[in-house]
Amino acid sequence: MQILRFLRCGTCGVGILALMLAAALHAAAQSLTWEQAKAKFETVNPALMADADNVDEMQAEEITAFLRPNPQFTLSADGTQIAPHDGVLTPFKGTYEQPNFSYLHERDHKRELRLQSAKEGTRISASEHEDLKRNLEFTLRAAFVQTLEAKAVLELAKADLEYYDHIIEISRDRFKAGDLAQIDLDRIELLRVQYESEIQTAIVNLRTAKIQLLQLLNDRAPVELFDVTGPFDFSETLQPLDDFRQVALSGRPDLQAALQTIQQSETNHKLAISNGSTDPTLGSWYTYNSSNNNPNGIQTLGVSVSVPLRVFDRNQGEKKRTLIDIDRSRQASEAVRAQVFSDVDTAYAEVESNIALLKPYKAKYNDQALRVRDTVTFAYEHGGASLMDFLNAQSDYRQVQLAYVQLIGSYLVVAGQLNLAVGREVIP
Repeated sequence: MQILRFLRCGTCGVGILALMLAAALHAAAQSLTWEQAKAKFETVNPALMADADNVDEMQAEEITAFLRPNPQFTLSADGTQIAPHDGVLTPFKGTYEQPNFSYLHERDHKRELRLQSAKEGTRISASEHEDLKRNLEFTLRAAFVQTLEAKAVLELAKADLEYYDHIIEISRDRFKAGDLAQIDLDRIELLRVQYESEIQTAIVNLRTAKIQLLQLLNDRAPVELFDVTGPFDFSETLQPLDDFRQVALSGRPDLQAALQTIQQSETNHKLAISNGSTDPTLGSWYTYNSSNNNPNGIQTLGVSVSVPLRVFDRNQGEKKRTLIDIDRSRQASEAVRAQVFSDVDTAYAEVESNIALLKPYKAKYNDQALRVRDTVTFAYEHGGASLMDFLNAQSDYRQVQLAYVQLIGSYLVVAGQLNLAVGREVIP
């Protein structure tokens, strides 16, 4: 009884362990939606994280830009006796010490302008970071769509093979009944290798797409335990082009960075003018001189003001350079603005073209191809259609279905291209 109880406990333990392992594998093999993949990408992609550190570095430079000049402290001593006087050496009797403090006073809001320029530089870096994320997320979305398309093609290939195996069974029944020649049966069975080849190609394409997606997600999970899920379809409606243009003008981070660069250029020009002004150095010192002939001047206090004479260098070069840089930044922003319109218009035209191609497939071609295939198959099963008619109908059906899947994949890619051009997701 004890042995039996032990075996039962061991069996229960193994069962519980198996259930825990199955649950762990199921959790590990859960499919990622697009939103989940994007959220994970934003937190683990090395290139994106490294660029985020660059933004933090720029923000740290704001501290440096607003620092005040350090005061200067000088301690000097003089009057030390180095030769005997009347045969007596008293080296420190006449020594006097002089501590000196000085400070460079910056005028014309130099610190404030440096801080403003540094903050504008941080905003530019943040916009450039958003632009990098925009481009990388387009690459991620393209890989995500490619994976969905590969899954759809694989399912289509499996369905075609399953249907063709059914046709092979029908053909064998007809051969046994004497209604089909051996050569025709052989031709039908030999064509099965094309379906098998298509399945293997689809499997390889799916694994390759998953590997690319895992690389972007910086994930080392086995391909077999990784999957994605999401709608693989298209929308027949599309907002007017002007709506996308307005969203792009207000949301494209590269355009925002270009406009922010103009502001920083103007601030840098103001800073160059300010740096051309004179900054005095204020100083003060205290002196104790026990050997002073003036009995009332043993302890003295002095002050000084040092003013550089800006006769030759008034920062003329930087003033001119920063003024030219303002115009350069404005021209660069206009170039980016023109590129925004070009990107939006091009992507919009491609989306429109794909929708125009997909609509007749969804409304007519898919149903027609299925109806023709089923009708010819029924006729072939009852001897009312030739083998060539059946093979042609099956081939036409496969081509129409594959073209429809590829068109949806192309639509989702160009929809991502339009999102990239606009600067945010306007087409889910």
